[in-house]
Amino acid sequence: MAPEMARTLSCDVAVIGAGTAGLAAERAARANGASTLLIDPYYCGTTCATVGCMPSKLLIAASHAAHAARSTGMFGITVSDIAIDGKAVMQRVREERDRFARLTRENIEEIPDGIRLSGRAKFTAPNRLELDDGRLIEARSIVIATGSAPFVPGAFAGLEKRLLTNESIFELTALPARLAVIGSGAIGLELAQAMARLGVDVTLFDRGDRLGGIRCDKVHAAVKGMIEADLSLQLGVELEASAADDGVSIAWGGASSGQRDFDYMLVATGRPPNLDGLNLSAAGVALDDDGVPVHDRDTMQCGDSAIFLAGDLANDLPLLHEASQDGAIAGRNAVSFPVSTPAERFTSFSITFTSPPVARIGQSEDDAVVTGTADFSDQGRARVEGINQGVLTLYAAAPDGRLIGADLCTPASEHLAHMLAWAIQQGQTATQLLEMPFYHPTIEEGLKQALRTICAATPIDLPEDQDRGLPAGA
Repeated sequence: MAPEMARTLSCDVAVIGAGTAGLAAERAARANGASTLLIDPYYCGTTCATVGCMPSKLLIAASHAAHAARSTGMFGITVSDIAIDGKAVMQRVREERDRFARLTRENIEEIPDGIRLSGRAKFTAPNRLELDDGRLIEARSIVIATGSAPFVPGAFAGLEKRLLTNESIFELTALPARLAVIGSGAIGLELAQAMARLGVDVTLFDRGDRLGGIRCDKVHAAVKGMIEADLSLQLGVELEASAADDGVSIAWGGASSGQRDFDYMLVATGRPPNLDGLNLSAAGVALDDDGVPVHDRDTMQCGDSAIFLAGDLANDLPLLHEASQDGAIAGRNAVSFPVSTPAERFTSFSITFTSPPVARIGQSEDDAVVTGTADFSDQGRARVEGINQGVLTLYAAAPDGRLIGADLCTPASEHLAHMLAWAIQQGQTATQLLEMPFYHPTIEEGLKQALRTICAATPIDLPEDQDRGLPAGA
């Protein structure tokens, strides 16, 4: 190897991975006066922009348009000859996806060249890295932010081009006629329902009997009913898949049994952390049962070491806003090492962008003294819009009815969930929320039913409520 390729580079903070978390970590470290090096083999953009949040929402947006066109009859409006051009749908998905990815890459390119290093890194010592071209890096602190990748069970590996993940489905040039989706987590639910509403014959399989990690039985029942209205749902099953002529043949058994042929199989069985090739044994950090370095989520530090984690690799909450906060925390503490400052973390908060969306916030019924539920089947504004379906459940603590969590699947639940997450993070009570203005008629008014239940069950006075006693749905 040429001597110049084996040279040693030095910095205060080295960051492995240029996704959302890694970029945030490098930015935070540099903003706090550190010299930094950012290492990534591709610099192709973030998971969100390239294969995650944005392309999936583009597909979902198309499904919303198709569903809306089919749903005008209740308003006395007839839309005839609805046709879905699958090639045009996927072309827009790719074009807009590519635009988001390009803008992300342009932002990355603004990082000075001397900081951006192309290559794969592995540990040779707790403060020393080696790149795959032989270059060495000595750093006072190191942030690992290598992200995650789709998990494909070995039994499906032989399906080859008929097997899709969230990293390949958006490359389809047209919509398939028949699609099997394996896994009912967020990715599986979102893409299964979107494809079904775009006219694809979809069957969703899962060995479990619970969708999307939903905690509340009432909310789960509502979600299950909505999903089953769009596609075939097979829960509690084991399946076998084999390559067939121009497709995939699936046989399943368990809670139900059957056999069907599909054009493609989308595997949405999770995204484990990218750990391969890091040589963590040389990093001197303890690993958990999944091989992830044990770390403090409030500091992102691994034990007492100068190694920090950020983003999906940490295997905590694989969400963009969490990855960004992870990176900022890890970057700041990597600079101040050996002193680490715990951060106040966000209230846990996730949204699955089904229609209507499913949201999960904070703690569950297991931690609550009292719960309050609101049914949106007769909620005023929702009924006006013809979207009156879904349920939300709020969880509160004693003695004052302080909100600690929520599960919901309602109209506009992505917006309601933000309001609730903010209220929970600020420690607000049900009484305090009821004392806030609720404009009429809005979806937000649907919260009142659940809030009143909590107030009635806690030893506090129900606040004056000008519309209390109005007919249901008003």
